[in-house]
Amino acid sequence: MQDTVLSRRYDIYGAITEKIVRAMKEAKGTYRMPWHSGDAPLDLPVNAHTDHPYRGVNILSLWLDAQARGYPTGYWASYKQWQLLDAQVRHQERGCLIIFYKKLDQTEMERQSGELARYVGKATHVFNAAQVDNWTPPERKQIAPVEIDKTVDAFVQATGARVGHGYSMAQYRTDLDTIEMPSPAWFFDTPTRTASQGYHGVLFHELTHWTGPSHRCDREFGRRFGDKKYAFEELVAELGAAFLCAAFKIANEPREDHAAYLADWLSLLSNDPRVIFTAANKAQEAIEYLGSAATGALDGVPEVA
Repeated sequence: MQDTVLSRRYDIYGAITEKIVRAMKEAKGTYRMPWHSGDAPLDLPVNAHTDHPYRGVNILSLWLDAQARGYPTGYWASYKQWQLLDAQVRHQERGCLIIFYKKLDQTEMERQSGELARYVGKATHVFNAAQVDNWTPPERKQIAPVEIDKTVDAFVQATGARVGHGYSMAQYRTDLDTIEMPSPAWFFDTPTRTASQGYHGVLFHELTHWTGPSHRCDREFGRRFGDKKYAFEELVAELGAAFLCAAFKIANEPREDHAAYLADWLSLLSNDPRVIFTAANKAQEAIEYLGSAATGALDGVPEVA
């Protein structure tokens, strides 16, 4: 590959890794998913079909489910209601339980006597907007909306990775060999990074995961959260994202919250200081694979010094 942003010189990767290690030692605070606005109040759950807010205990129930599953939007509806909006709940998505209160018809005697209307509660399931296809929530106001870097976009397309948007969380699906991303409109500025930096950093993280299968870089993913192999793969993906962000000049310095995130994964690996350098080597292999796959897509982009 020509001299491009994805230089093979290890000193570039090593220098970035050393900076991250220093930042990890000084890290304070916690990491927040960049598609959550963080300081903004929770969205009041709203029915996407009727545009009416949910009430009572359903508000708390949907808030808890949204937080547990990482949903970035407060729009919900039943399966049939999504169909009426020409949207489709994705296969195998799990609904969230709410109580639907239906008003019972009154008899003439009950009306004449002035009895209050009676309601019967029925359990039903609703699905978040992040669980459906073919529907876009109304745009929330942003101080600085995400600006997609054209060079990054061309690079990702050139790698051959399939990327879909509008999902409730960012992940690489090994079963489908597909990257799922939240909508760019769901990323927000934070005190440590812009919405654009957050979006591109997450995309690069998942793109690094995409290199992991046996027919690419052949890394072991681990089977569950907290598994050591899982933790190691997360380190590789975060380092790969850091290398790519630096290469494309998305961000030049490791952030405090990002370093705290890495430190959490490192703690699962018995605090072995050598692990992060091993992970850096694997991340370098991933970046070189991506660079080889995308040869020619980065012409004219200056090399990172």
